[in-house]
Amino acid sequence: MSESDDDRSLGVDFGDLDGRLESHDYPADTDEIREAYGDAEIGLEGGSVRLDEALEGYQEEFQSADEVKQAVLNMVGSEAVGRENYSDRGDQSESDQEHDEESL
Repeated sequence: MSESDDDRSLGVDFGDLDGRLESHDYPADTDEIREAYGDAEIGLEGGSVRLDEALEGYQEEFQSADEVKQAVLNMVGSEAVGRENYSDRGDQSESDQEHDEESL
């Protein structure tokens, strides 16, 4: 697995921000995190967003880097999803049809 894959979580690529957040002193509030790292770009499936944009309107005291990353995941929501409603598991109606044919 590449380093880039290691930094990607649920469609969000934190890149070098991941390590920077890990080395930050906690607790820290949203304003402190935005001031320190707000210009950092976070990769999404369809582009990117700056950390300060991702946390806009969010007010919390974070106890760890994981809490900051979870807040980002919560705030970007479907922007991090590649193809919405896509599943590589096949079409449900196709499975039902095969089952019906087998039972004949």
